[in-house]
Amino acid sequence: MRGEGTEKLVPHTMSRMGDVLAGFHAAWEFGSDSVLIRYERGIRTPKLFQALGERRVPLEAIEGVTLAPGKRGTVVLRIELRPGADPLMEAASGQLKESSDPYRLVLPAERETLAEYYADELRAQLTESGPAERHLVAAPEVPLQFKAYDGKATFDGTAVAFRWFWTGASSAKWKAGDQRFPVGELSGVEWRSPEVFEGHLRLLRRDAGAPPAQADQDPAAVVFGLGYGPVHESLPFAAAVLAAVRNCAPVPAVSTARARRDPADIAERIRHLGELHQAGLVTDEEFSSKKAELLAEL
Repeated sequence: MRGEGTEKLVPHTMSRMGDVLAGFHAAWEFGSDSVLIRYERGIRTPKLFQALGERRVPLEAIEGVTLAPGKRGTVVLRIELRPGADPLMEAASGQLKESSDPYRLVLPAERETLAEYYADELRAQLTESGPAERHLVAAPEVPLQFKAYDGKATFDGTAVAFRWFWTGASSAKWKAGDQRFPVGELSGVEWRSPEVFEGHLRLLRRDAGAPPAQADQDPAAVVFGLGYGPVHESLPFAAAVLAAVRNCAPVPAVSTARARRDPADIAERIRHLGELHQAGLVTDEEFSSKKAELLAEL
């Protein structure tokens, strides 16, 4: 017989759908075959969490669960994914700050016993380990876009497009012109966090030679900068592209008709091209050829 005041902490098992463990910035809902992570949208919630909204993690994607002391009277429950199971974490490649890890649930220390129970229950249901042969966690939904320092990147699910900004793009990128890369032409994605020096998003192309060492000289890359390409925008973008590349779904037929461009935009690009020509960064032949291409878009 339990003594007076003794409380039964967990009156049910995790196999029952709908068990919820709420922490700071997120709540985990445990199901029979997955864990649904819902992120808060408060001003203190990391922007990456807000951008993701929620993540459903199949149990087959999980390799382990840890529980460890956190900072300032907290404990941290963390899901350890199998390598290659999640396009987001594959694209991040270990570059996320601890506070932005979407698979950490921070709880008050007084809830450690409850967290330990769920950790044990979850471990008991895990049967898979080692690298996953395919992505098991869904990628962020498209269409997606973000502004880098030297251009705007867009992804519609079938192709990535880069449109250069005259204020930031290098002469090499202006010479190459705006770019469009069908998913079928890509082999992967290289994301370097905007929170470190030389952050960028580079598309890795099939059957292409070695890319330029500097991302600002590579037409298949956009570079980040202060306020440009933030993690919560560029990382989900990279993950969605990576997932599409891995799935390698057939690319729907796209009309080859060239869309008409804004005349003011064309005029601005020709003006900038003229500046590059006067500065000796573009040859007479290159200037004439590129100007003719731009005029043909009107």
